[in-house]
Amino acid sequence: MRLFIAIRFDNKILDALTRYREELKKLGVTGRFTPRENMHLTLAFIGEYNDPDAVLEAMEQVEFKQVKIRFDGVGWFDDLFWIGLKDNPQLLDYVKRLRHQLAERGIPFDRKKFSPHITLTRKYASAGGRSAAIPKPPESSMIATEVSLMRSDRGKNGMIYSEVGSVGY
Repeated sequence: MRLFIAIRFDNKILDALTRYREELKKLGVTGRFTPRENMHLTLAFIGEYNDPDAVLEAMEQVEFKQVKIRFDGVGWFDDLFWIGLKDNPQLLDYVKRLRHQLAERGIPFDRKKFSPHITLTRKYASAGGRSAAIPKPPESSMIATEVSLMRSDRGKNGMIYSEVGSVGY
C-alpha cells in the first residue's frame, strides 16, 4: 500500500486552484496538471507500507489544532511547478511532532526537509520557460481542521487518491 499523510482542501481552495490552473493553461503552460480531486498538502510521504492502522495510531498521538492555510508564491523543483504557503510556525511544529511520532514507531517516511507546497504541474513547460510571466497565486485561504491518511493507487488515467482515515480538531 502506498501511503501519505496530508491536509485535504475544501471546495473554496480547490475552486481557486482550479481557476489558477486554467489561467496557466491559457498562458501556454503545459505539463501533467494535478487533477482537482488529487490536490492536497503532503505532510509526510510514507510510501509502500502495509499497516495503515499503525500510521493512524501514530497520527492519533499527535494533537492537531486548527491551522490556517494561505498561498504565497510559486516555484519549481526541477520540472515540477508548485504554489507555496505562507510561513506557518504552527504547521511546521505539527509536522515535526508527527514525523517524530512516525520515527519512534519505526514507520518509514521521506525524511526530506518539509517544504509546504501544492503541486500543480509535473513535466512543466512554457514557451517562455521559467522566465515567462507567471501570475501570482490566487488569494485564498482555509482553516484546516483535520489531517488525513491517504492511499495512492495507480489507475489507467493516473494516480487515484483515497482517504484511509483522518484525525482532527
